[in-house]
Amino acid sequence: MCNRKFTVVFILLLSLFTNRVNSQGISLSNNAEVSILTCGTGSEIYSLFGHTAIRIKDTTNFIDEVYNYGTFDFSTPNFYLKFVKGDLQYLETSCTFEEFFQEYLYEKRSIDEQVLNLSQDKKQALFDYLNTSLQSEERFYTYKFIDKNCTTMVINTLNKIIGKNIIGVNNGDASTCRKILYPYFNNHFYAQLGTSIIFGSKVDLKSEQLFLPSELYDNIKNLKVGNYPICKENKKIIDVEKPEIPFSWWNNFYAFCLIFVIIIFLNKSFIYKSYFLFLGTLGLFFIFAGFYSLHKELVNNYNILLFNPGLFAIVLFEIKNNKKWILYSSIFTLICLLFYILILINKPYLGIVAPFIVISGIRLVQLILINRR
Repeated sequence: MCNRKFTVVFILLLSLFTNRVNSQGISLSNNAEVSILTCGTGSEIYSLFGHTAIRIKDTTNFIDEVYNYGTFDFSTPNFYLKFVKGDLQYLETSCTFEEFFQEYLYEKRSIDEQVLNLSQDKKQALFDYLNTSLQSEERFYTYKFIDKNCTTMVINTLNKIIGKNIIGVNNGDASTCRKILYPYFNNHFYAQLGTSIIFGSKVDLKSEQLFLPSELYDNIKNLKVGNYPICKENKKIIDVEKPEIPFSWWNNFYAFCLIFVIIIFLNKSFIYKSYFLFLGTLGLFFIFAGFYSLHKELVNNYNILLFNPGLFAIVLFEIKNNKKWILYSSIFTLICLLFYILILINKPYLGIVAPFIVISGIRLVQLILINRR
C-alpha cells in the first residue's frame, strides 16, 4: 500500500515537473495576461517590506505561474556572514499561482494584481525569458538591500523586455531611502533602532530607482507608455486588514528609555565605563562592517560619532586615573557628539537615539568638570 502511494505521488510530481519544463516551448495565446503581484507586509521582520512577483496566466494553455526573485537558501554555508558581507546569492523561482495564493492567504497578507498592457510579442518574450533564465545560471543574483532585491529585479526584467527604462524610474520627488524605510519598522523598535544606526550615508540619498513593492505599485498605477497606460486593470486578490501587532513590554521606546533612567539614577562609575565600552564596541563593528561588507548601505557610517571607539580611551585613562587625558579625550568625544547632533537634525531617527546622546553628553560633561583642574 505504501509503495503504491509513493508511486502515484512520484508520477504526479514527475508529470508536474515535465509540464513546467515543456512550458518553455509554448506559444502563449491571445488570452494570456502578464501582471505584477504586490504582496502586503507581514508581522515578521523578513516580511516588513512586502513582496513583488510576476504572474503569467493563459487559460487556453492551462498556465498560471508566478515568478519571483525573493528566494534564498538558509542552508547556504556561512549564511549570515555572506548576508552581512553582501555576497549572498538569491535566485529566481516559480510556483503555481494557487501555491502562491495559499501561502499569502495563510500568512494573512494582501495581494494586489496589476495587469500590464503589453503586446503579444512582449508577453511571449517575457514568458520565454523567465523560463529560460530559470534553467540557467541567470536565475542567481547577488542580493543588495536597496539596489538588487525582489522588486528591482522585476523592474529590470520588465524594462529589458519592453526595451525602455520606463517602469520604476524615480520621478525625483521621492524622499531619501532612510525616510522611506523608517516607517516600515513601526512597532518593531529595536529593529528600527538597529537599522537606523548601522546604515551609513548612502540611505540618505534619493534612490534613482524605486526599490520597495508599494513604490512600484504606485508607480505603475498611473504610468503611461506614449498615450497608453501600462496598467490595464487593477485587481484585489486578497484583501486583509494589516494584523495588529501585540504590545511588547520590552520592544518599545519607553522600555528602552527606562534603561537610561536607571543608569542616571544609579550614577555609578563602573556602569558608565560599561556603557562606554558597549558604545565603543558597536563603533568598531560599524567600522569593520563598512570595510568588510559589499553592501554600500553600510559604508561611511557617521553614527560612529556617537558610537565612538574613542570611548575606549576614556575608560582606559579613567582606570589609570590620568586626569589630563581623561579631560582631552572627553572634550574630543563631546565635540564629535555635537557634530553628530548637527548631522541628525533632519534625520527621522534622531528621537530614538536621543537617550544615547543625552547619557553620553551628561557623562562627558561630568568628566570634563571633574578633571579640568
